[in-house]
Amino acid sequence: QVQLVESGGGLVQAGGSLRLSCAASGRSFSSYAMGWFRQAPGKERAFLAAVSWSGGSTYYADSVKGRFTISRDNAKNRVYLQMNSLKPEDPAVYYCAAPASGAVAGRLISEYDYWGQGTQVTVSS
Repeated sequence: QVQLVESGGGLVQAGGSLRLSCAASGRSFSSYAMGWFRQAPGKERAFLAAVSWSGGSTYYADSVKGRFTISRDNAKNRVYLQMNSLKPEDPAVYYCAAPASGAVAGRLISEYDYWGQGTQVTVSS
């Protein structure tokens, strides 16, 4: 299993950038694909991006494709979400998540077994 803790959230102006980090504990971090989700008040938790265990494959939700970039550094047990060109609709609590070891990180919440506690992102206009 892995334990996940997000950081890097905060206040940013519309059009600005922010990088979120997810610190993972556990000896087998490199065996896990990883995903990022977000949840705004009154909204369903939504998929944003996913990366394979090796970092060699990534994919994104249409809403953030071209603006957000997911990456990982297995040597540091960290996953990142670089967010550029932030929009007023982007504010939410952002979560990193992991599926079962060796499983593909897909778009569905049900595919993930481990979740961080989230970090708040606020966008000012």
